[in-house]
Amino acid sequence: MQKLQAPFPSKDIEWRVSRSGQSNGKKYAFVLAYVTNRAIQNRLDEVFGPAGWQNDFSDFMQGVLCTISCYVDGEWIKKSDGAKQTQFESLKGGLSSAMKRAAVQWGIGRYLV
Repeated sequence: MQKLQAPFPSKDIEWRVSRSGQSNGKKYAFVLAYVTNRAIQNRLDEVFGPAGWQNDFSDFMQGVLCTISCYVDGEWIKKSDGAKQTQFESLKGGLSSAMKRAAVQWGIGRYLV
């Protein structure tokens, strides 16, 4: 679990403005840090090996559910989370968001939340 939860190098962290506006004549922005989907895949490869994990996607309540299964101590353990399809590249964005959320269930990038 320590290897899964280890901080990522800055090159794997991306930022996005979640809210912005103006208040009392001053502009503001709230930004969110997140780890890239590719970095999550690389982390899973490093910890479990390329054949030691898998992901599965399914439709769920007008969104996408991702289940990440990892082979731990001789058995497959599954953790899932979901996301809505995004406005930009809706399907790809939804898949990526769901996988990032499922990775957090494994502790990956949880410190960024």
